[in-house]
Amino acid sequence: MPDPPTRNLRPSSHRQPAVAANTKLVTIATFIHLVPGEPGAPRTVFRPELTVENQPTTKPMDPAAPTPPSSPRSPAPLPAEFKDRRTGLQIFGAFTIVLGVLFALLIPMMILGQTLNAKATGTPVRFRELFFLIVLYGGMATALVWVGIGSCLIRRWARALLLMGSASGLVIGAGSMVVLAFVLPQFGALIKSAQPAGAPPLAEAAQTVAMILIGGMVFVIYVVLPGVWFLFYRSPHVKATCEAHDPVPRWTDACPLPVLTVSLWLALGVPMLLLMPVIYHSVLPCFGVFLSGWPGTLGYLVLATVWAWSARALYRLDVRGWWVLVIAICLLSLSHVLTYAQRDLMEMYSLMGLPEQQLEQFKKLNFPSRGMMLWGSVFFLVPFLGYLIYLRKFFRRSA
Repeated sequence: MPDPPTRNLRPSSHRQPAVAANTKLVTIATFIHLVPGEPGAPRTVFRPELTVENQPTTKPMDPAAPTPPSSPRSPAPLPAEFKDRRTGLQIFGAFTIVLGVLFALLIPMMILGQTLNAKATGTPVRFRELFFLIVLYGGMATALVWVGIGSCLIRRWARALLLMGSASGLVIGAGSMVVLAFVLPQFGALIKSAQPAGAPPLAEAAQTVAMILIGGMVFVIYVVLPGVWFLFYRSPHVKATCEAHDPVPRWTDACPLPVLTVSLWLALGVPMLLLMPVIYHSVLPCFGVFLSGWPGTLGYLVLATVWAWSARALYRLDVRGWWVLVIAICLLSLSHVLTYAQRDLMEMYSLMGLPEQQLEQFKKLNFPSRGMMLWGSVFFLVPFLGYLIYLRKFFRRSA
């Protein structure tokens, strides 16, 4: 069998002078390094990864070649006109997590309060309403903790959600202050109706102090806190910081924030609408009558379907979703106005299955009255319809 062909290996002495010189320089460089101690004292360290055979072959970079994009994890430098707000994002994120924990702590407090109230009044615990409150406060606690962690991690989606949430909270807080202006004058009658028979009435000074405390707490919780969060997260410095540290486009960037706000509220309203038949016996105002039972359940299913489809269409900037929402809001408001103008609210409360004791309190206080419910529907329709008209500019002309 013939021998395999031998490879002609040239001895190292026959190498080109430049290669031999480079080999000697690299070999010396891999063996001599500075060690701690006296400055300039050399030590011998063997680093085989730096030998000539292991050196990667690189080509000189073309100055005209485009610069490769930076890694998504490496933050881009902020423009000179913006300030880094990483510390503020982490502080507000931590406070948001604390608010979420407080909402979670409200759940056992509500369960305890419902249990004590049932024992004091001799009425059974209303597990349906309690379940609704647990779902509501549990969902809010989860959302606050989630976006708080996102803010601590300087994520652009967390900044968008907190900005939209604080703006919505500010609007809700302003509406709550208007409602409180109607409720506080009847505070004394409400306290008197809640007191057991034969108990001494609450002093006028104590009632005034209680009214001030309640008004102050509502103002701080529903106006001041959302306002502070809104002012911080709307800052262009905060926006630039999040975009520099989280350069990857997120799902919140696919839709303008004013439109995304309505889309998210519609999406959150879908599970609430589906829970209404379970909690309040499917009672639904419908053009002068109160639907209940299967007709009311069907009505809530239709509303949930319209809300879900409109939420998706708005997120995709489909103008059909805008038109469907405008028509649905107008019809729903008209239905409420006609119903509250013609029917007694006590009929609605009875169909909801409220206990007799609570019905008696509503009769004594006449709160909320038919006029308040009627004007409340108009008060909701006018600004919301104006906001929808403002959103029209964000949508495509054709679907």
